[in-house]
Amino acid sequence: MLGYLRLEVRRTLRDTGFVIGGVVMPVAMYLLFTNLGGGDDDSWKTASMVGMAAYGAMGSALNTGGGVAEDKANGWLRQLRVTPMTPRQVVTGRALTGAVTVLPAILAVLAAGGVVNGVRLDAWKWAAIALLLWLGSIPFTLLGLGNGYRLTAQTTGVANLGCNLVMAVVGGLWFPLSLFPEWLRSVSPYMPTNRFAQLGTAVADGHAPTLGALLVLTFWLLAFGSYAVTSYRMTARTV
Repeated sequence: MLGYLRLEVRRTLRDTGFVIGGVVMPVAMYLLFTNLGGGDDDSWKTASMVGMAAYGAMGSALNTGGGVAEDKANGWLRQLRVTPMTPRQVVTGRALTGAVTVLPAILAVLAAGGVVNGVRLDAWKWAAIALLLWLGSIPFTLLGLGNGYRLTAQTTGVANLGCNLVMAVVGGLWFPLSLFPEWLRSVSPYMPTNRFAQLGTAVADGHAPTLGALLVLTFWLLAFGSYAVTSYRMTARTV
């Protein structure tokens, strides 16, 4: 399975679309949002840095599902079924690929915050934010896998884009929740993206993530995990 994992990671990192969409876009959006009008709000630059790192990580995690859908279309998934690898190993390899490929997006945005925007945090906070965002991206990898196994390559791209945009906006990754109408502020805490970003913002503020954030993320981890398993089983009957 390690050989399969190395292959999938190399395939993903060579994808120009992944580099642009998963790394360049979050960095560009972060720098644009935090420097538009010459603002000097350090707290906003830090919060936005975490939010955009979470957004980039989510986009890269969902992108794993696009690769799965393409594998179905070109017959690669069928070839994997005749190898000694078990279905669990195939799915695990794909999930680990998603876990590895989110790191460039997270590190790129954090680097932009520290180098370009002058965000200053203790060394342990930088490391903890990167680690928590990396681990917290797993539910979105499972969502992307579920879409990829269930849908066609074209439909998967549209579904992942829609999930990415809706969850990013409603979860408050792009704009502060204080700008939202009251009804949307009441929905946002139940979104996985909102709690995902809170993993990093809590550390940046000097305290541990809340129990509520962990419970909400655990719920979505189980929900998206069940969705991925169900989708894979449906694919096994047709591919």
